[in-house]
Amino acid sequence: MNGTDPRETDEARALREVVRALLAKRSGPAEVRSAMESPLGYDDKLWSTLCEDIGVAGLGIPEEHGGLGAGLAEVCVVLEELGRTLTPSPMLGSAVLSGQAVLATGNDDECRRLLPGIAAGSTIAALAWSREDGSWSPDHPACRAREGRVDGRAHYVLDAAHADVLLVVARTDDGVGLFEVAVDGAIRADVTTMDPTRRLATVEMNAAPARRLDLGDYGPALSRARDLVTVALAAEQVGAAARALELTVEYSKQRRQFGRPIGGFQALKHRMADVHVHVEAARSALYGALTGDDLPVDAATAKAVCSEAFEHAAAEMIQLHGGIAITWEHDAHLYFKRAHGSAQLFGRPAGFPDATSG
Repeated sequence: MNGTDPRETDEARALREVVRALLAKRSGPAEVRSAMESPLGYDDKLWSTLCEDIGVAGLGIPEEHGGLGAGLAEVCVVLEELGRTLTPSPMLGSAVLSGQAVLATGNDDECRRLLPGIAAGSTIAALAWSREDGSWSPDHPACRAREGRVDGRAHYVLDAAHADVLLVVARTDDGVGLFEVAVDGAIRADVTTMDPTRRLATVEMNAAPARRLDLGDYGPALSRARDLVTVALAAEQVGAAARALELTVEYSKQRRQFGRPIGGFQALKHRMADVHVHVEAARSALYGALTGDDLPVDAATAKAVCSEAFEHAAAEMIQLHGGIAITWEHDAHLYFKRAHGSAQLFGRPAGFPDATSG
């Protein structure tokens, strides 16, 4: 493991500062609520600014395919900041998940055709993969491909309802492949989710004409792409957990009981200290995933630790804010819902009880 945190280079710090400054101006609590209730589920003008002025969608995409060729660490820096504010955006589903799935094909022609738009943020791509039970296994995708057509119904598809490009992971006679299906060749439907800041949909195809993108033996490359996206999600969880703790500490200094701020009571200090330790453990797990040499294990560890830390921070945020935290007007319940929804996305880590994403 490398001793230098790639999220703390001069370039990464500058990226963090500029993204945080933009979100502070344009993605406060009121703007987040407006975005999540909009037809798209996100603020397209903010997304355009993030992409055109900062280049966030192209960070993980090589320069030869229209991206910035930065790397996973820089992607994680952006997702930490988006997680802090719960900003709805196509970053995770389109730029990271779909972008990595296309890159994993190793098909230069298809990468040149699809990735520049995704990297620019002007094309929103959605990846249909998961079964209804929440499994994101490359060996058991929800759909099946035969003779240039795809059948099946995928669940928990990010950004599907308004996607410009629809990608489908499907079983084939020779294993698993990645296919492109025309958006009008599928039935796409948003579903009610626990987390209103993250849109999920079902995508159903009935003998939909499909174009195969991979060159064969796609399973191992797809597994690696899933692990990279899992690390990116862990970064988002770290950012949100840290912010949930910050907001709770701030509130504990303002709310008074028995003539003193509640943050002065020893029992509450201990509870917030426990959350702090858990969040720092999550940061370490994310660091390990970015610098380790066993991506499948490191990604699974990061997902497990960061999911636990975020759920812990969100639960204590609810408890220590008291009754106000469960009102619609307060943001605590949004962090709580994001925590539990994120823990299910891309598969529940080993050792967690089974649940559904929405």
